[in-house]
Amino acid sequence: MRLAGRVAVVTGASRGIGNATARRLAACGTTVVCVGRDEPALQRLAAEINGSVVTADLTDPSSAKDIVAHSLAAHGQLDIVVANAGVGYTGDFSQMPANRISELVDVNVRAPILLARASIEALRAPSQFSSGGGGAIVFVSSIAGAVGVPGESVYSASKAAIEAFATVLREELRRDRIAVSTVLPGVVDTDFLRIRGVPYNRRFPRPMPPERLARVIVEVIENGNERRIEPRWLGLPARFAATAPNLYRVLARRFS
Repeated sequence: MRLAGRVAVVTGASRGIGNATARRLAACGTTVVCVGRDEPALQRLAAEINGSVVTADLTDPSSAKDIVAHSLAAHGQLDIVVANAGVGYTGDFSQMPANRISELVDVNVRAPILLARASIEALRAPSQFSSGGGGAIVFVSSIAGAVGVPGESVYSASKAAIEAFATVLREELRRDRIAVSTVLPGVVDTDFLRIRGVPYNRRFPRPMPPERLARVIVEVIENGNERRIEPRWLGLPARFAATAPNLYRVLARRFS
C-alpha cells in the first residue's frame, strides 16, 4: 500500500505507540485521525501532524461508529485502521478487581472488534486509489497473546482473542482486498508499563522505544504482512509455545 494521500485512524494516539505511529504515518503523507481520551494531548499531536481529533471512550460501544463517521465527514475516506489502544494488568488473578477484568475485555477485545466492523464498509468503498476499495486493518496485539504470561492471565487472554479474531477476519475480507494484520510487540517503553499494576524490573528483554514499533506497524501496512512479532527473536518462543506447550512451560518456569 502506498501511504501518501491515505486516511488512517489510530486509537490510543494520546501517547506511546499510538502517538509514535500517528507521527510515522503522517511523515509518509497519511492524514491521521487521532483517537484517544486525552483531548489536550490529541489536539497538540493533530496540530503538529495536520491531522484531526476524536476524543472517545472506547468502552462505549457507540464510539466505533462515531470514529468512522468523523473520518468520512472530515476527510472523505478511510483507508487504514490501527487498533492500538489497550490496557493491562499484572498481579494475582484472585485479587484482580472485577471492574478491571471488564475494562481489559472492553478495551482490548470488544473495542477493536467493533471498530473493525464499523470500518469495513468505508474500507470497501471506491477511492482515488481503487474503484474496488480495499485498505488495511492492523491490530496491535502482544507477545503475551502468543505465549501467555503468568501474572497477566486476563491480558494474555484478551490478546489471544484478538489474534484468533484477526485470523478469521482476514479470510472473510480477502475478496475485498482489505488486509488484516496483527503486530505482536514484546516490552515497549511506554506508560503502559508503569500503570499495569507491577513495575517492570527485568533486565532482559529491555523495553524498546515506541518509535521502533511504530516503524514496524507502518512497514506492515505498506507490505501487507499478516503477522509480525517484534523483536523478531521472540518469534522463536512463540513457535515453541505453539508446538510444544508443555515443554515450553517447563523451560519458561526455569528461565523466567
